[in-house]
Amino acid sequence: MSITPCKINVSSETGRLRAVLLRRPGIEIERMTPLNANQALYGDILDKPTVDREYGLFSGVLERWTNVYYVRDVLAEVLNDEAVREHLVVESLRHDRRTSQQQQVVNGLYQHLMELDSQQLAKILIEGYEKDEWDGFSNDRYLLKPLYNLMFTRDASSTVYDRVLINSMSFEVRERETLIYEAIFSHFFGVQLLNAAAWNHYARTEGGDVHIASPDLLCMGEGIRTNTKGIDYLAQTFAKEREHFNILVQELPKTPESFIHLDMVFTFLGEHYCMAFEPMLRKEGLFAGKETTLINIDNGKISYHSVPNILKGLESLGWEMEPVICGGSDSWVQLREQWHSGANFFSLGDCQVMGYRRNTHTIDALDKAGFNVLYAEDIISGKALMNSNEKFVAAFPGSELPRAGGGARCMTMPLLRD
Repeated sequence: MSITPCKINVSSETGRLRAVLLRRPGIEIERMTPLNANQALYGDILDKPTVDREYGLFSGVLERWTNVYYVRDVLAEVLNDEAVREHLVVESLRHDRRTSQQQQVVNGLYQHLMELDSQQLAKILIEGYEKDEWDGFSNDRYLLKPLYNLMFTRDASSTVYDRVLINSMSFEVRERETLIYEAIFSHFFGVQLLNAAAWNHYARTEGGDVHIASPDLLCMGEGIRTNTKGIDYLAQTFAKEREHFNILVQELPKTPESFIHLDMVFTFLGEHYCMAFEPMLRKEGLFAGKETTLINIDNGKISYHSVPNILKGLESLGWEMEPVICGGSDSWVQLREQWHSGANFFSLGDCQVMGYRRNTHTIDALDKAGFNVLYAEDIISGKALMNSNEKFVAAFPGSELPRAGGGARCMTMPLLRD
């Protein structure tokens, strides 16, 4: 059955969610071993049956709230266009750099892929294509490599107002994801694209670092995944288009990997609430000396101002935010729960959010802040009704999913909000 595109527009992190893009984890996550998990940017290999159960509860909550698009379904739609199909096959093979000695094999693979129906081809472009023979030891088992991280739909593309930023990924293993999103957003949703790497080869952006605070404010992280050139691209883009605009930037530690994006330490919960990792606010521990910078754009002129932290930066712009602390009041617990995406909440609406149930101290902190705690199983069964609660947190189980390195915000790419 054909699917219909929606309008693309996101002008805040907390407006009522009307459409979202997801990728239900496929067999690509089973195509990791201890030999290649680190290369795939995973700290460990995952148990797929458990992932499937947890993701089913996560996506089930979203399906009861909003219009959900799935990457594979949309990709199959655009692959019905012969020109798009050829471009994606050719560029995918080119990206995985098949050598001249393998050219005969590649030519055969090209012909084979072009003859597949769109659903089969979409599956292979995401999950990879195995060699006919494998020695049982080398890492190079696939003629077309699996996209191990595609379930984190937030990272490779970001809805920025009425356009989509195709992010310039910092690691080669994720670069091919952008081919899929370019095709989806150009040919299915028909939206204008932004691309930092097309502006400067060294510019990097990733969606976990791009927060659409309001129509005139972005909050961004600068660290191992998004660099200053990527932020400069957005600043210069909006300086040409807007009389007044602001970008609030938080510098992030380069290690460990739990700090890869801003949304691992800060997320908007509502118009006046946020979830925050306390050492980032206090500039303590790994955040000691990490800069928070407010970039002001005024009639084409860009200026930079140091601010004490994100909350003070927001306050200078007229925002009063009440922080809920990831991990609660115990600094030891804060570290533990931040590690498993305790600050990584996704907003369904103003003060209507979802996140991992395993971070019990964080969930308790939300409860104390007036958020009713609803459980995903109860929501899906109809026992708990989200629309009956002005403030709620939909808590879903996560034992395997957090081990992949992300939370609810990482696994969601909003397409349309009120």
